[in-house]
Amino acid sequence: MGLGYGDNFQSVLMSNGIREMKKFIRKVHKMKRNINDSAYLGDLLVTGYSVFSRNRMFGNMIGKGYTVKSAMMEMSMVAEGYYAAKSAWELNQKYEAKTPIIDAVHAILYEGKDAKKIFKKLTEKLD
Repeated sequence: MGLGYGDNFQSVLMSNGIREMKKFIRKVHKMKRNINDSAYLGDLLVTGYSVFSRNRMFGNMIGKGYTVKSAMMEMSMVAEGYYAAKSAWELNQKYEAKTPIIDAVHAILYEGKDAKKIFKKLTEKLD
């Protein structure tokens, strides 16, 4: 990761991301959804583990201190997770699922908060 966390933190983040995704989807969609589908879990796993993921590349740049604008300019493709993070956060303002990861990502990308400080706080919330 761009912040220098290792594989153990990444696995904790991913498992908490799966849990958070389930809670969020349950709140937003009244009909049952299977997050094991590639549109949900597949996208999360690629983002977290593939060195070819645009979202991961974008996140690594942000973690290394790039601004959102400079990271976007550096990439030749769109990291759709940037826009999805805003949509998820805005949607959750209505549904109020407990989403510390979405909140942290939104704070970094859209509120200009320091990624190192936000992730330090986030590590205290994750189990």
